[in-house]
Amino acid sequence: MPNNPLQGAQFVLAAHRISQLPADQGAEVAFAGRSNAGKSSALNALTGHRGLARTSKTPGRTQQMVVFELPASGAAAAPAPASPPRLVDLPGYGYAKVPLEMREHWKQEIDAYLHQRRSLRGVVLIADIRHPLKEFDRMMLEFCFTTHLPCHLLLTKADKLSRNQAAQALAALRRQFAAEGLHATAQIFSSTEGTGVEAARDAVVALLHTPRD
Repeated sequence: MPNNPLQGAQFVLAAHRISQLPADQGAEVAFAGRSNAGKSSALNALTGHRGLARTSKTPGRTQQMVVFELPASGAAAAPAPASPPRLVDLPGYGYAKVPLEMREHWKQEIDAYLHQRRSLRGVVLIADIRHPLKEFDRMMLEFCFTTHLPCHLLLTKADKLSRNQAAQALAALRRQFAAEGLHATAQIFSSTEGTGVEAARDAVVALLHTPRD
């Protein structure tokens, strides 16, 4: 089994506001997605740390921006980093039981984070392969495209479909991207079966090494 370039990730802090995040230097990749899309499971699979991000049968558990640091000398680290590379788990979006005031707060904070954070090198967007892209997914893809922020889409829960169905869903999404002029990369992913995990790790490392315009 090849070495995991994201191994050794450690929890640093959970921030309620972007002002509470670590110093805006170095490189970080944000993970975004709806509350029930499998974001925490994907983070755990990518880092090889089963308990790193909380998973729950109750969606909407991530109500803060959760920061994880990767080893400064690891395979994911850029040459001569100003600080260790980071993964940032953004609050799950779209869970109805989250109070409206909290949803509005996170809408504003995520918007500010995406616009202002200079160390942000890319976004990993998590979406359930069984369903069409939701409004939040499309907004994130369009934002990344218009701001030249790289975005890699993980179509999660691929184990719920046959291999042929999953391949058809990915092909349909790529046709949609081409028709709408979006340039995000996308892949099939299953944290349960390990499908696409190595490719996704490589994509995260590539994002961490991407210069910010």
